[in-house]
Amino acid sequence: MTNFSRRNMRHGKAYAFFMASVALVAIAPASYAETAATAAPALDTAGNGNVDIVVVGSGETRSVSTLVPSNLDALPPGTSIQKALNMLPGVSAQSIDALGVNEQSLSLQVRGFSTTHLGYTLDGMPLGDGAYNNYNGLTISRALISENLGRADLATGIAGLAIASTSNLGGAVIYTSSDPSKDLGLKVSQTIGSEKTARTFVRFDTGEYQGLSAYVSGHHSRQDLFVDQAAYKKSTGKQVNAKIVYRTDGFKLTAFADISRTNQADDAYLSKDTLARRGWDLGGYAPNWQTYLSRNACAVTTTPIKCVPSAAPEKSGDVTFTNGQILRNDQLYYLAADIEIATGLSARVQGYRHTDKGAGNNFISGLSTQGTATTADDLPVTIRDTRYTIDRDGVLGSLSWRIGFNHFEAGVWTEANKSSAARYIRNDVTGPFDLGQFLKGQPATAQWVQETDWTTRQFYMQDTVSLLDDRLTFDFGFKGTYSRSDARAIRGIAKAAPPASTQFATGSLTAKDYFLPEFGVHWEVARGHEVFASYAENIAMYQGGFKLGPQSVTQPIWNAQGATLKPETSRSVEGGYRYVGRTLQVSATGYWVKFDDRLLQYNPCPTNQQQNPGCGNSFHNAGSVTAKGLELGVLWKPAPWLSWYNSASLNKTVYDQDLNFCTATCVLYATHGKQQVDTPKQLYSSALTLNYGGFSASVMGKYTGKRYYTYMNDQGFGGYATVDLGVSYSFGDLGPLKNTKLSLNVTNLTDKRYASNFDNSVFAPNDPTGSILVFHSSAPRQVFGTIGVAF
Repeated sequence: MTNFSRRNMRHGKAYAFFMASVALVAIAPASYAETAATAAPALDTAGNGNVDIVVVGSGETRSVSTLVPSNLDALPPGTSIQKALNMLPGVSAQSIDALGVNEQSLSLQVRGFSTTHLGYTLDGMPLGDGAYNNYNGLTISRALISENLGRADLATGIAGLAIASTSNLGGAVIYTSSDPSKDLGLKVSQTIGSEKTARTFVRFDTGEYQGLSAYVSGHHSRQDLFVDQAAYKKSTGKQVNAKIVYRTDGFKLTAFADISRTNQADDAYLSKDTLARRGWDLGGYAPNWQTYLSRNACAVTTTPIKCVPSAAPEKSGDVTFTNGQILRNDQLYYLAADIEIATGLSARVQGYRHTDKGAGNNFISGLSTQGTATTADDLPVTIRDTRYTIDRDGVLGSLSWRIGFNHFEAGVWTEANKSSAARYIRNDVTGPFDLGQFLKGQPATAQWVQETDWTTRQFYMQDTVSLLDDRLTFDFGFKGTYSRSDARAIRGIAKAAPPASTQFATGSLTAKDYFLPEFGVHWEVARGHEVFASYAENIAMYQGGFKLGPQSVTQPIWNAQGATLKPETSRSVEGGYRYVGRTLQVSATGYWVKFDDRLLQYNPCPTNQQQNPGCGNSFHNAGSVTAKGLELGVLWKPAPWLSWYNSASLNKTVYDQDLNFCTATCVLYATHGKQQVDTPKQLYSSALTLNYGGFSASVMGKYTGKRYYTYMNDQGFGGYATVDLGVSYSFGDLGPLKNTKLSLNVTNLTDKRYASNFDNSVFAPNDPTGSILVFHSSAPRQVFGTIGVAF
């Protein structure tokens, strides 16, 4: 690594600091993780042992909001923690399903930065960039069962130097799992509800014995899609979390394991034209196989199946049997040690491993011959079989030293990852069957097969100076990051190799910068009254995956584009005021962000037709984007049993240059000053929570402003408001049962239908006919009931 660093570092001082940090961390095995002290403010604990809602990051030099388990009361059990972030300032979280766990539709927008431009960690361990068809991580729903959440800290603009991420241009979400209980116990809950929902959760805690404690928990869930489709629309999830903690004087050892099996029925992407003709709940023909074949026979005319053309309001492009099935199998493990070396001097080391096997299966138009000589059994349907793998491991290490008014920190992180993506076409279809399985046998042909090696190295150093009894603090430091992706086109397992016209490229990309500074100041001007300001610079690795990565193009496109690409970077400034009192918490923040070398993706074919030859990605540098905004969060607790939280966000994120959009030809579009796609200008949320005796109730409302899906802002969707309701009653102890509780949750209480998430791979300059398949429809109103007991 020394020779590598000497060849590539642009700043001699940065190199010296880096080598010093390596020497410091060499006290323990080289790894790195974020400490709770640097992640977010401490939680308040009331005298009754219940954790209060914490909204603002008291004492922080940057904007931090915190979500704790009690914030989830308005949402059904099993709801994605990421979706629950929707109530926080500056956040727009979208999903087609009420629980927010559908992989393809789960998206997050924070201050103009989309899902893949944020960072995510669990207990310090990196979760990747949150992309669908992920290549370097997994969603929080597959990593942590929601009942095992300890807290979630959202840094809405500046994530902090310690975050293990190469995508955090616009902030980060720092998830922390709960520790085992000190008391022996068993918790069980059962949820049933709309669309045949059924979910079971179990957690067993061993209690603590001589510093050792552990828990093991699991859940099993199923739910149908809400669309107009009679069969093959079931989603299931199975997951196990286990955690062991051993504490002794000056030492803590933590082991965590997650095993997740996800099998999800997918929903259709819609266009404005489709919506006008077919409504919100368009599904496939399943189980009507013969009618589906008759529609496909109009495109595949060589089969004996008779063509029956689509009749209004249906168009041939609407025809599907189902919209496919998503499968993800994950194993995730980490082992971490926190060591107090001496008074004021501590270290943390962590090693982790994650493997993922994924697939996406769908019936598509094409010719199946079954491998027989006769044409009598030919069918006008094939299977699109898309496969993914991730195999990554890494180590993290950090050192913390408190001396006088200084708190020094240094840390390193390194990760090796091999990912792959492949798309096969199977022409051996004989009839309908459940696509919710990993398909066996050898596919006939391959569209593309690509394997990528990822190398990530990162370090940071920081000093926090605390003066005036910690009322005045300064933190300053920098990090360095290096990320390289080596992509290779490979043959794959199909009988026929991928054709050159659709095979992905071989090539390498490197994103690196060894001096990314960050500094901030916090001043408690009076008791409870604080002002703060921060500045940070960041760089993002080039994305991977078959839809988002600039290496997921044909070799000719890569040869034309690869050498001209630049990594995306950001410069962020934020400042504000916060007040934390007994009954009132207030946070007001203003920010300015410059997002340089914004890389836009364009896919010229509809999402449901990406198997066609010639349909591939291209990437376009849109120059810079400037974001400006204001955020306000207020939590009022007029009584111990009543709290009311409100947030408001105003955001203006615009393109700084006109877009030179080149496909077959180049066209200059007047995008200068236009609002960035999928970025609402206004966001408002309100949550009222009541806890009195055994009764509790929560109502949560959210307004999301207008969002565009074209760069010229000629097409988009207007603002909308949603309301979620949760009520429960705890009966206390009933014989051997402890804390027996009944809950009722209603999502989308007013049954508002709206465009939920957008597919950012098909954003285009304009859409005059409203024909781009770009959005998923929202779920209608759904009702869920839960009974929970403890032993």
